[in-house]
Amino acid sequence: MKEKEQLEIPIQPVEQPIICKPFEEPNQHWFYDTKNGTASLQTGRRPASYWYKSRRTGSTQLGLFAEEEREDLPLVNLIRDDVRRWRKSNYEGATHITKQLLAYWNREDRYRKLFFCQLEAVETIIYLREIFSSGKKTRWNTALSFEDYNRLLKNEKPSFIVDETLSQIPRLIDIPNEIDLPGLIRYGCKMATGSGKTVVMAMLIAWSFCNKGRVPGDDRFTSAALVVCPNLTIKERLQVLRPDIANNYYEEFDLVPSQLLAELRKGKVLVTNWHQFAPESPNVESGKSYLIVDKGEEGPDAFAKRILSDLYDYSPIMVLNDEAHHAYRPAPQIDETLTPEEKADLEEATVWISGLDRINKAVGVKFCVDLSATPFYIQGSGYTEGMPFPWLVSDFGLVDAIESGLVKIPRIPVSDTTGRPEPKYFALWKHIMDNLQPGERFTSGKPKPDAVWREAQDAITTLASQWKEKFEYVLDASEGKDKTPPVMIVVCDNTDIAELFYKKISGEEKIIVDDSNDEEENDDTDEEVSVNKKKSRKKEKKVYGTGSLFPELLSNTENFSPTLRIDSKLLAQAESEDPKVSKKDSANQLREIVSTIGKLGKPGEQIRCVISVQMLTEGWDANNVTQILGLRAFHSQLLCEQVVGRGLRRMDYTLNADGYFNPEYVDIYGVPFSVIPFRGRKTTSKAPEDKPLNHVRALEERRHYEIKFPIVEGYAFALKHNLIRADVEKMEKLVVEPSKNPIATFVKPQVYYEMGTPKGINPFEYQEHDREEYYKSTHLQTIIFEISRRIVTALTEGIGNQSAKLQLKSRQQLFPQVFEIVTNFVKTKIDFRGVDPREIGLEVYAEQIVERLLNAIEPDSSQGEPPLLPILNRYRQIGSTSEVSFKTVKRTVFTSRSHIDQVVCDTNTWEEIAAFQLERAKEVVKCYVKNDHLEFTIPYEYFGASHAFTPDFLVKLKDDSTLILEIKGQEDDQDRAKHEATKRWIKAVNNWGKLGIWKFHICRDPQLLISELEKI
Repeated sequence: MKEKEQLEIPIQPVEQPIICKPFEEPNQHWFYDTKNGTASLQTGRRPASYWYKSRRTGSTQLGLFAEEEREDLPLVNLIRDDVRRWRKSNYEGATHITKQLLAYWNREDRYRKLFFCQLEAVETIIYLREIFSSGKKTRWNTALSFEDYNRLLKNEKPSFIVDETLSQIPRLIDIPNEIDLPGLIRYGCKMATGSGKTVVMAMLIAWSFCNKGRVPGDDRFTSAALVVCPNLTIKERLQVLRPDIANNYYEEFDLVPSQLLAELRKGKVLVTNWHQFAPESPNVESGKSYLIVDKGEEGPDAFAKRILSDLYDYSPIMVLNDEAHHAYRPAPQIDETLTPEEKADLEEATVWISGLDRINKAVGVKFCVDLSATPFYIQGSGYTEGMPFPWLVSDFGLVDAIESGLVKIPRIPVSDTTGRPEPKYFALWKHIMDNLQPGERFTSGKPKPDAVWREAQDAITTLASQWKEKFEYVLDASEGKDKTPPVMIVVCDNTDIAELFYKKISGEEKIIVDDSNDEEENDDTDEEVSVNKKKSRKKEKKVYGTGSLFPELLSNTENFSPTLRIDSKLLAQAESEDPKVSKKDSANQLREIVSTIGKLGKPGEQIRCVISVQMLTEGWDANNVTQILGLRAFHSQLLCEQVVGRGLRRMDYTLNADGYFNPEYVDIYGVPFSVIPFRGRKTTSKAPEDKPLNHVRALEERRHYEIKFPIVEGYAFALKHNLIRADVEKMEKLVVEPSKNPIATFVKPQVYYEMGTPKGINPFEYQEHDREEYYKSTHLQTIIFEISRRIVTALTEGIGNQSAKLQLKSRQQLFPQVFEIVTNFVKTKIDFRGVDPREIGLEVYAEQIVERLLNAIEPDSSQGEPPLLPILNRYRQIGSTSEVSFKTVKRTVFTSRSHIDQVVCDTNTWEEIAAFQLERAKEVVKCYVKNDHLEFTIPYEYFGASHAFTPDFLVKLKDDSTLILEIKGQEDDQDRAKHEATKRWIKAVNNWGKLGIWKFHICRDPQLLISELEKI
């Protein structure tokens, strides 16, 4: 066997690609042997690295290890280690606001937990800005030194680079070619498609705005953010980053605690696309062209005012580049023989980065954060294709995302009936090119479309068979299952091939028809005019035939078009937002269809097959892609990832019982991935079914079962006469637990066998250590006094992360009332379990007493004080069951007395029993809803940290009151803190009164639920 044949060993699949939990740092990874293609499971996290095309082979078709080589990203690995240690130090050196936000984002009880990769990306930027940019020294030796950080900002080689052959030397400054322009500080974050880049941008904006709002003089932060993106679809989608609009991401993902919302809203976010950076013509004024106007070339200041508008006055600014692989500075020397596509990419990069340079000169750019799934130089940039941007500081790429379950798992052919070591459908384009007959190429070397169809027909027929199997499975799913049609994508090399495949699959084509009228032509005396008139009446007409690939499912008709061809030129017109590019109705219609594929009730809902050229545009976020066919050359791992990344978004984000995401799959032919964990699949085998998705949603026909609830962020606490009260009798008990905080410990002296036992000590006798001396020196009254003082301080000045609840100049009248309340609580509501009462002087108990009583204390409305009232969310004051719509692989049971059609069965069987009982309780229950994706939470404090309590059910009773129902067996002190906060919530909401009367009940045995509801 020849050496070339020996190298052609395709990589081997793995049985379990998902090996890491999405909310924890990866602790293992698949390692691939480049000699035989096998994968082995390794402990620890994969070092940050990238794969590049080998300069030795010069290969143009990727697929084998011999054609690509791996190179480390040393800067990323150093920073990753430092950030890990910084995280463990509880973010030592960060501002108080930053620590508060990071604690809020890391809370275990978050309703919408953040992926580890999102937290790490944000931590990395914060660490570099607050620690390194400030020159703060840590208590440990950092892997990245301050000296090297400063070298990176000066475009100098850092000391940790010892390998002279490294293709890319890291740097954090992007220096313009023009001498008079300042450099841009850039931090690159590699994040796989589907890993949540938009949320990361929102977190960074919140971090900067909240810090700047609280300490305006701190110049490390800014209250202005410019978000730049590549097209109009993404621009519209990124409006969620604006704090001033409804349904923004700060609210949807609960990114900012209520006490910092005011600081967030002091800042301003502008979202734009790079087309706006094109220099304005000297003849344009106020967006209109005039022949008599000549303003001269637009200077940086005028440019910045035009682009930034209101943001101009907030300078300096922070820049967030989305899909930042477009935002590079082209190399000084560019190959003149570029394709039209490469020239377009180069123009985009030039306009984008030049615009940022001019803004930086005019108002100052504090720093740029570049987010991209593929932050690498592309072909035509003047750099080696696939080489990473030198300012990368964080890396969580496609391989990591697959292993953590954040995206779908590619299923790639591993064998077929030909017996070849490399299956035909794995490297399909190579097979097509090798089997072309004489005369089946154009002069450019491109294959003729008919030849491509002939050689690829078996592949697309096989792949479409798997799609049809999935489609019918979805169509036949029982009521309540997700019935979104799956989508197959065909990515073609050029428009000629795309046009033929579209005709073959959809049966639709355009023909030229002559719509001229012979009688009108005869009236013309001038023969030339007659001919021109006749030409002008020729037009395109769509005709519909029968496609050759499952025509009953994929053929287009005049009234239904399940197969879509993406016209790249037409789509570019709709995406550009460039005033020089004319918009067509057809272009905007195409953009709307493309951006809504798989979305219920939208124009793209029923699309089943998409045929595109080269690759799908950014902004595509359909999550129902199940098959991808590549009909083009793939000359790098980068290109494979860019093409396939569009189809890897997950549909379901429900954790299984082990804390992992359940696998979802996409079948891929013709995209020869190199090093990724994939699930193998024989091309001749029947498709293994993905676990069906249950679509849990509100039913319009059950609108009469709708339950509404207020979105409460805090409480309005005002006093006219300085009179307060607390219903101590109804408060939860506080339990002193010696088992957790021992009141005594026993020690035994060590026996020194060599030196002998110390004189006078019995080696077998235990000595008791206790807190008797503490008890002797401390009076219970003193402890009560100190707790009262802390409560008064919290009410009037605020403590920890909390702001003051009252605005009082004098506290003398308040303290005696608080002291009486604390004394009453200590006497009646603490279960001391037989230990000395002075145990409550320990911080573990004192802090809980303070938090409990702060929840219980309210204005004494019986003495003329204004009642306690809720502070509602500014953007979304009322929540509703009508907003529930999600998909899950968990088992569900159908409902009949709920606005939501199904109840998800979690591991807690008590909740399932409770749902069953609520369905039966017709005499006392009007309707109910399980609090699943309802986003109904109650804020509370526990040991100084903000938390959110998510009760189990909302129940509308026959008397029209709404019951907050919690199913609970054993409970601890944190549960009691939740319950105390719920009572405060109910009191405030009932005082408000706009959504009726609310009640709260804890059921400790769901079998008794109906009888308990009858008593309520």
